[in-house]
Amino acid sequence: MSVRHAGQTPDFLAVGHVTRDLLPDGTWRLGGTVTFAALTAARLGLHAAIVTSAPPDVLAALDAVLPDVALSIVPSDTATTFENTYLPHGRQQFLRGRAAPLTVDAIPVRWRDTPIVLLGPVAQEVDASIVTAFPLSLAAATPQGWLRQWDDTGIVTPSPLSHAERLLRNVEVLILSHEDVASAETVIGQWAQTVPLIAVTCGADGAYLWQDGIRSERFAGYPAREVDPTGAGDVFAAAFLCELARTDDAAAAIDFANRVAACSVEAPGGEGIPTREMVAARWQ
Repeated sequence: MSVRHAGQTPDFLAVGHVTRDLLPDGTWRLGGTVTFAALTAARLGLHAAIVTSAPPDVLAALDAVLPDVALSIVPSDTATTFENTYLPHGRQQFLRGRAAPLTVDAIPVRWRDTPIVLLGPVAQEVDASIVTAFPLSLAAATPQGWLRQWDDTGIVTPSPLSHAERLLRNVEVLILSHEDVASAETVIGQWAQTVPLIAVTCGADGAYLWQDGIRSERFAGYPAREVDPTGAGDVFAAAFLCELARTDDAAAAIDFANRVAACSVEAPGGEGIPTREMVAARWQ
């Protein structure tokens, strides 16, 4: 493990793989929940850090986007790599490579006091026990990467959250898309009996909350000129957590996150992620 730009204890820590996302023309771009989440936290004025595993070329791409981000890196010769193909019946996703797994040992001791922690697995890489390393933090998870499995050819299919009990009793917040789980309303309702707060995104239609086992009405989304929706859910997750930590008001946080996510889709990659001042100016 190596640590870069360690400095102070971060305000926001994202744990998961940065990814190499293959494009149809044979090139690739940087992806992964932690990439978009850390970039969002930084744009909102927080000192962000990432715990990840990736080879040098992917880390160089991350440095170009987030030159000041603090990194704890588990060495890997392979990047977690996704390829999407589009068929008449919809998208098929392939996992073409997977970096080293992340365990508690990858968390620097001084980072375990980070106020906001987001576990953002993309390919079953984040050991669920990591959440126990942050007893004083606002600990959250986007479980999408725990809800995936793949076969020998790399084809990705849905998977049940097999370690749900261990995970759910140790997080305060879950953030996920309604499309992440089959029979979503039933499953999320069950999780809501354990997790105090669950934010569920519905794309351009906004999001809703489960709080203390009770489902809210939907919080409407905001109009946007969509250019690239990639990472919008991860942007939402980080914005929601940053605002929740600041205000302790889940309703205000979900409305703020809807605004930030709407801005984020109006430019490619993470270029559209706004600052707090930009959000305030747009919706005075």
